[in-house]
Amino acid sequence: MAELELHAASCCTPEEQSGCCEASEKEDCCSSASSECGCTAGGETSEIREQVRERYAAAARAVAGAQEPASGCGCAVELTDEGGQEVFGGALYAEHGGEAPATAVAASLGCGVPTAVAALSQGETVLDLGSGAGADVLISARRVGPSGHAIGLDMTDEMLDLARANAARAGLENVEFRKGYIEAIPLPDASVDVVISNCVLNLSGDKPKVLREAARVLRQGGRFAISDVIADEDMDAATRADMQRWTGCIAGALTRREFERSLAAAGLVDIDIRETHRVHEHAVAAIIRARKPAAA
Repeated sequence: MAELELHAASCCTPEEQSGCCEASEKEDCCSSASSECGCTAGGETSEIREQVRERYAAAARAVAGAQEPASGCGCAVELTDEGGQEVFGGALYAEHGGEAPATAVAASLGCGVPTAVAALSQGETVLDLGSGAGADVLISARRVGPSGHAIGLDMTDEMLDLARANAARAGLENVEFRKGYIEAIPLPDASVDVVISNCVLNLSGDKPKVLREAARVLRQGGRFAISDVIADEDMDAATRADMQRWTGCIAGALTRREFERSLAAAGLVDIDIRETHRVHEHAVAAIIRARKPAAA
């Protein structure tokens, strides 16, 4: 993957191997001179990644073909709760959808609107982890203006194609979409002002690693503002282990305490977690914010 070249120097350290373990990516991601590299294929993280990729690719194809996914967002979890209220998806953008093409909003599988709380300013650089069809990237691009820059990172080719088409339709030039993994962000250290994400962190098989990567690419004083799912402390083991639910944003969720510990371990401060709405009997959507300490 050409997009990983900026981060290739550390890709094959023991810490980074799980982020580039697929056979098709070893040539680009790993140095053949290193006997340590090879990034053993398979394992739980790889299995989770493929399950997520397959379902989100299907969702992108459904939107591009103007067809409704067979089951909500194409995942095992419906977009609506038991009362019929939409707790995932484009309906959550009711007050903000006009800032992005309808096809970008329609493909959203998120649980919130992180751009609503990220307090974006003109001239800032924003990174959206798991950018999907690009709704949050395009909203961010408008808010940071021509002097700013919005970057979307996604691993699914179908979503990237849809996002680039949406950006062209919106006529925005201060955006770009890169292919890559959120566990190995293909950007230099201290290169963005704000990291956002919409119900994607819980899909990762290594959430602490994602948070460390987010902290790495943030500039000093940079902000972390995501929408995600928080698991109840009493979530049962069967729900946590269910792969089908993982791709629907529930089984992989951290609890509040796990989130707070992982954010702090990544070096982020001013941690603030605010619940927004219940999405499942064992989980709730929330806005999670933190900050990278400023220089002394």
